[in-house]
Amino acid sequence: MIYWILLALAIIAEITGTLSMKWASINGSHSGFILMLVMIALSYILLSFAVKKIALGVAYALWEGIGIVLITVLSVVLFDEPLSPLKAAGLTTLVIGIVLIKSGTRKTVCQECNHVAV
Repeated sequence: MIYWILLALAIIAEITGTLSMKWASINGSHSGFILMLVMIALSYILLSFAVKKIALGVAYALWEGIGIVLITVLSVVLFDEPLSPLKAAGLTTLVIGIVLIKSGTRKTVCQECNHVAV
C-alpha cells in the first residue's frame, strides 16, 4: 500500500511542478522555476521508490497518464487554455489506455513469503 501512496505523491509532485512552470512563465517569477525544479525532481525520486513493488509499465503509465489528464484539465481551469474536442478525445483515449495497461497486469505470489506482487 505504501508504494501506491508514493506513486500518488509522485503524480501530485509532477502536476505541481509542471503547473508551476506555466505559472512562472506567465509571472516571470524565479520562485516558480525553483518550485518546478524541486517538484519534478521529487516526482522522479518518489516514482523510483514506487517501482520497487509496482510494475514499471503500470507505475509509469499511471504517473504520466494521470499527470497529463490532470495537467490538461487544470490548465483549462487555471490558465484558460482551450480544450478542443480533439484534445478531449485524446484524453479519453489516454484514460482507456491506462485502464487497459492496469487491467492487463497480472498478480504473482512469491512462493517464499506468500507476498502478492503486482
